[in-house]
Amino acid sequence: MRTITLPDKQWAKMLAFLRSCSDVYVGNEAECRRFVEGVLWVTRSGAQWRLLPEAYGNWNSVYKRYARWCDKGIWERMFQAFIDQPDLQQVLLDSTIVRAHPCAAGAPKKRAGRKRKPSDAAEVGSPPKSM
Repeated sequence: MRTITLPDKQWAKMLAFLRSCSDVYVGNEAECRRFVEGVLWVTRSGAQWRLLPEAYGNWNSVYKRYARWCDKGIWERMFQAFIDQPDLQQVLLDSTIVRAHPCAAGAPKKRAGRKRKPSDAAEVGSPPKSM
């Protein structure tokens, strides 16, 4: 999946929101933007954190910051703040869009290794099929 870049207008709104939160340290604006874009990449792609492209920084650092923001409720507050703004509706995601692995929905496991042969089903003591 290609990288995600927030349009400047959308990022300006998100940055203003983040700076209004007393429990959020924005720090370097470019680094904060890269972090948010990295989180959006993971949520849109459904990929594991370890697969986060290096363009967004170290996957573990991005994940830890993401988890801290989750614990503080930053993402939920951001979602609520921008829910009525049409230009940000495509940026922010809710849980209805996040992809899950097929086994999470009860799909049967695929058998690894060899394919099952018709002869595998024959019982041990059964007579041969041809003589």
